[in-house]
Amino acid sequence: MTVGLFIPCYIDQFYPRAGIATLELLEKVGCTVVYPREQTCCGQPLANSGMEEEARPIYEHFVETFRAFDYIVCPSGSCVYHVNHHYDVLPPSEEVTDIRQRTFELADFLVNVIGLQKLPGARFPARVGIHNSCHGLRGLRLGASSERVGADFSYYRYLLGMVEGVELVTLDRVDECCGFGGTFSVNQPELSTKMGRDRIADHLRHGAEVVTSGDMSCLMHLEGLMRREKLPLRVMHVAEILNSAEAAVPAR
Repeated sequence: MTVGLFIPCYIDQFYPRAGIATLELLEKVGCTVVYPREQTCCGQPLANSGMEEEARPIYEHFVETFRAFDYIVCPSGSCVYHVNHHYDVLPPSEEVTDIRQRTFELADFLVNVIGLQKLPGARFPARVGIHNSCHGLRGLRLGASSERVGADFSYYRYLLGMVEGVELVTLDRVDECCGFGGTFSVNQPELSTKMGRDRIADHLRHGAEVVTSGDMSCLMHLEGLMRREKLPLRVMHVAEILNSAEAAVPAR
């Protein structure tokens, strides 16, 4: 299958390593990956600021850019959620509906489209805490949330379980918001900071060395607090761990 790789703005500008890891990981599982150079933002920042009409040309450009691919895959739950659920403001057409249905968050794609069951050679020896983003967890249903009754599951936990050496830590608040929330962190910085510190404290309390997520925006917020307070933690997108630089296991 041919995959169109959609890279969010903040990964493109600040965390290109997460985009590269996503590309390499998709190629490892057998996809032909194309990165359309003409791609731009999904339009979420404008829409979240009450300017959805101004975002519509961006939506239309996204549809035009990715129309030719079997699937569109993005390492960001929030961007995918926006395409899946907010492109309904465009005039209804078979093409728009099709694009929305073929746009997947990375973990969702690996689990439900590829049907991934193993990652031979993947290795990352570290204690890892999973941060579940709000859009990914409650919007895309990439895992179970505490306010809903049902079976416990997590696509990230499932995928990280394929990586040798990863020790997943158990948190007290597995589905609590980090406080980023896009423009929320700009409009309510004190509250956003407090929420971020609470999430970091949970990871520290349980001995995590790395905090991972499928949304680099959440990790960017948490990393800012970690750096300013010189905390013994680092952040990595889940794609980086699944495609770890320590992936090669010596033959025996």
